[in-house]
Amino acid sequence: MDAKLEPIVKALQAEFGGEIEEFRGEAHCFVQPEQIVAALTLLRDRHQFELLSAQTAVDYWPQMSPRFHVIYQLTSLAQNLSVQLRVPLNGDNPTVPTATGVYDSANWRERELLDMFGIQCEGHPDPRRILNPDDSEGHPLRKDYPLGYEEPQFTFNFEEIDLRKPYAKE
Repeated sequence: MDAKLEPIVKALQAEFGGEIEEFRGEAHCFVQPEQIVAALTLLRDRHQFELLSAQTAVDYWPQMSPRFHVIYQLTSLAQNLSVQLRVPLNGDNPTVPTATGVYDSANWRERELLDMFGIQCEGHPDPRRILNPDDSEGHPLRKDYPLGYEEPQFTFNFEEIDLRKPYAKE
């Protein structure tokens, strides 16, 4: 871990009591959902992490507790540092407070979390789908989402696939 990042990570751990993991020089700090806004605010205001460079999630299905990790990748351009906050969530009703009050760029990323993973962001100013149609069912980046498959058409199987294609009736 970077020597400049170590006191920041220790301050996070002292303030929020979360677990810290280090992987290839990167710090991953785990915080509870109710603490994420305070942790983001602390990093922005006291430690100059002015950029929310990524916000996404990971699905660990079939494991249900925690099934998801919401990941916040923060960057300090002034110090040339990066830190990752992770929020573990259960699979039955994944909900995390919105980060739009701390970082404006969280707006669209949280809408993507809702659309692709089904993770609700409480207090979000515009909670609607962003990538899929409003009437679509399910969340495509969940590991239990059914995979669609269409066999590619080649010269050797042209007639077989052509028979299954839904053509318009005349």
